[in-house]
Amino acid sequence: MTAQLIDGTAIAAEFKAEIRGQVEEMLARGLRRPGLAVIMVGDNPASAVYVRNKRKACAESGLLSVAHDLPYSTTQGELVQLIESLNRDAAIDGILVQLPLPQHIEQSLIIEKIDPTKDVDGFHPFNVGRLALRVPLIRPCTPYGVTKLIEHVGISPKGRHCVVVGASNIVGRPMALELLLMGGTVTVCHRFTGDLEPYVMSADILVVAVGRPGIVRGEWVKPGSVVIDVGMNRAADGKLVGDVDFDGARKRAGWITPVPGGVGPMTVAMLMKNTLEASAGRVHA
Repeated sequence: MTAQLIDGTAIAAEFKAEIRGQVEEMLARGLRRPGLAVIMVGDNPASAVYVRNKRKACAESGLLSVAHDLPYSTTQGELVQLIESLNRDAAIDGILVQLPLPQHIEQSLIIEKIDPTKDVDGFHPFNVGRLALRVPLIRPCTPYGVTKLIEHVGISPKGRHCVVVGASNIVGRPMALELLLMGGTVTVCHRFTGDLEPYVMSADILVVAVGRPGIVRGEWVKPGSVVIDVGMNRAADGKLVGDVDFDGARKRAGWITPVPGGVGPMTVAMLMKNTLEASAGRVHA
């Protein structure tokens, strides 16, 4: 068996084209263009790449992108002041603060300062709580993107064993909530899980988001399963690799995401989708 690739780049392009069409319809009706404010503090090279990709996606999706590139020396109070200003700005529908933040800024406090209706990353406790209660408003981008990849495959999680490896607030925990919402029977594995192998071997749908290359071995993968690799790691040779042994897993899985070109583009596409949806109750002529 050789798994079919789930082309996140192509699927994301379809979403961005659809969003662009909806924006053009809004403009034709005399409504304003939805706006996304992207804040980056410091000059972390990886963050700079991610921010550049998000701003490029805004252009491709027809959204207004407003850049706030702040120096590393920016204080927590100054960042809070900027966020509060953007919360009041009628032209801004989404606020994204690129993580990680410098150590002198409390990340959780900053997330909670964002108006939940403009929290297009979906990290605010209000939005995560809505997802937990099965009444989602704005959904965390990466898990939301993964659900769209699974839907694209055409295999419903309903009644299937879904295993999430990793329990971070950004991916693992909300991913488990999304899979529950889709009717899956969900197991979450984390750093205290004693033996990962049997859980992986039982997974009809496997989502791995740890940040450790090769933590899931190819021979563990259940034949015919769907494997979603959220990991993005830089190998010694400079190559980007995921958390799953791709070559080994591809011989057993039914469907698998590549790294890069799988989950990453979908995360950005869902950010665009969240921004468009956040603008729905806020647009004006």
